[in-house]
Amino acid sequence: MSIVTLTMNPAIDIATTAGHVAPTDKTRCTTPRFDPGGGGINVARTIAALEEPVTAIFPAGGPPGRLLEQLVRDAAIPMRPIPVSGHTRESFAVTAADTGAQYRFVLPGPRLTAPEVHRCLAEVERAAQECRYVVASGSLPPGVPVTFYQSLADLLKDLGVPLVLDTSGAALRAVRRGVHLIKPSVRELADYAGRPLPDDESRIAAARELVEQGVSEIVVVSMGPDGTLAVTRDDAHWIASIEVPVRSGIGAGDAQVSGIVVGLARGYPLDAAVRLGIAAATAALVTPGTGPGRPDRIAELFHQLTARPDGGRGQLAVPL
Repeated sequence: MSIVTLTMNPAIDIATTAGHVAPTDKTRCTTPRFDPGGGGINVARTIAALEEPVTAIFPAGGPPGRLLEQLVRDAAIPMRPIPVSGHTRESFAVTAADTGAQYRFVLPGPRLTAPEVHRCLAEVERAAQECRYVVASGSLPPGVPVTFYQSLADLLKDLGVPLVLDTSGAALRAVRRGVHLIKPSVRELADYAGRPLPDDESRIAAARELVEQGVSEIVVVSMGPDGTLAVTRDDAHWIASIEVPVRSGIGAGDAQVSGIVVGLARGYPLDAAVRLGIAAATAALVTPGTGPGRPDRIAELFHQLTARPDGGRGQLAVPL
């Protein structure tokens, strides 16, 4: 296997539409779409769409857990589910047809026991013997120590396997060393830094602090329509986004992680890997639910970015 993904808080993502959303009134919805969800599973779906070998590891429990496994199986993604006693969570998104606004409801997930958490780490350790990258993405469910991702980073560092991490809040703040690449949003990076980051200069400085402190070798800061910053110890650059009409924003960040890690696994330079990530995220924006973008569309968008005179790499407003 080339890439392993870990989703500690997976979900069944339910997406539907309604003519109008208002308090108190019953909201009549269209036939729902069911997708396997949670950060790492979303990442795995786009990696698979890009035809890179991937295996998804995740805890699953109760009838929703069995449905999740079936949805992952239907997506033709090899998996290693870890049985847990709690019920896998569900997430619900409703798009109002009259305004285009999307309302997203996210449940906390089951409480995992210490032995269940240990089994998740042990499964990653087994799978990591045969992979090039591990991607851990998403929140931590109740019962999982906030230091879990640091424990994972230490484990993979000892095995010599690079960790790509996409998380937020306390789970991100608890990471202090040993990650290969972290992909925060501007808001998540500001939360980690403990201060506002209003411009390129402040964002680069905050990202470089993570690099210099040994938290991560690479920090990729996603800024939505404002593009993406990629920062290492010796370099920092900005790559423009591509403007498209948005059908669903769910999973676009996960798709960006997918494109980046696929690019790295294929030996692309960081610039090119980030462009592939932007292409994958852009393709996901025009896809319903949390479905991955079409491979041909991702390839078209990647070519579009690469064909720009500057290769999609823009000039930064600050000196490096």
